[in-house]
Amino acid sequence: MSASESRGRHGLSERESWISLEFIIGRAHRVRTLAGPMASSGRTLWLVPGYWPRVEVKSVVMELKSRSLVQQRFGAFAATYATSRAHAKGNSLFRLIELVTPQPHWIALDIATGAGHVALGLAPRLAHVVASDLTPQMLAVARGLARERGILNMSVAEMRAEALPFADATFDLVTCRIAPHHFDDVGKFVAESARVLRAGGVFGLVDNISPDASIMAGDVSALSAAADDYNTFEKLRDPSHVRCLTLTEWRDLVARAGLKQHCVEILDKPMVFGPWTDQQNVEDRVRREMMSMLRNGSAGFRSFMRPQENNGDVDFILTEAVIIAVK
Repeated sequence: MSASESRGRHGLSERESWISLEFIIGRAHRVRTLAGPMASSGRTLWLVPGYWPRVEVKSVVMELKSRSLVQQRFGAFAATYATSRAHAKGNSLFRLIELVTPQPHWIALDIATGAGHVALGLAPRLAHVVASDLTPQMLAVARGLARERGILNMSVAEMRAEALPFADATFDLVTCRIAPHHFDDVGKFVAESARVLRAGGVFGLVDNISPDASIMAGDVSALSAAADDYNTFEKLRDPSHVRCLTLTEWRDLVARAGLKQHCVEILDKPMVFGPWTDQQNVEDRVRREMMSMLRNGSAGFRSFMRPQENNGDVDFILTEAVIIAVK
């Protein structure tokens, strides 16, 4: 490359290039990337035969109703997640990136990347990041944001969180933020994340959590009922919602996957009802039902959500867990 050739902020050519991701069985497939050659990292990403989503897995995913629903919902509203305050600028985004302490030589995987905010934040701090998601429209948004920001060391790939098409010990870092409550099998997602991590690799998780005795006082049965109410509330807004786990459930899953927990933090995420429901185009009847829950719901639910009237709208709090673990 000549000295006069245009370079991006990572010292790579501004032009898009291709990287090869090879199947163990020897067949080469290619993934669109915004980075220079992976040779610069001295690493190869090995894919497990039969898992590449555009070959076998995609057809399986489309047979699963809940997976199709996730794709439909997030495909329809993909563009809104590029500027969503909670996703693009939430405190947990910056805290996650800080706590995983990315290193310049690392290769990372961001699972259920959405509009790519975590991957985009990590990219300037490491060698390469793969931004994966189940929804092609989301990946298109992430790719577009990377181009706008001149980020060249990020590739995108369509895949399921519970069936990662990579060989064991591929990545130095695996992250996932505000997404597992849409997964069918959260335990399998955590196990897969641990499997593809190298020894000493870091797992970084952020997700909304349901109430339990580890984060608030109350009778066990009342807290369980409040958790059910909260997940009903979330599912009314977004039918692709499956379930927000409790902090206790998350910590148990991470431990069972053989990951040692390094840091656990709880963060408040202030929300405004109107814009939050607008993002998913919630119909008026459902909005009224949800608003009634905030204003007249059970004491446990209201204590967890902390609703406050605000000029005709309602402010409330979602609770996020940040978990950093090491393999």
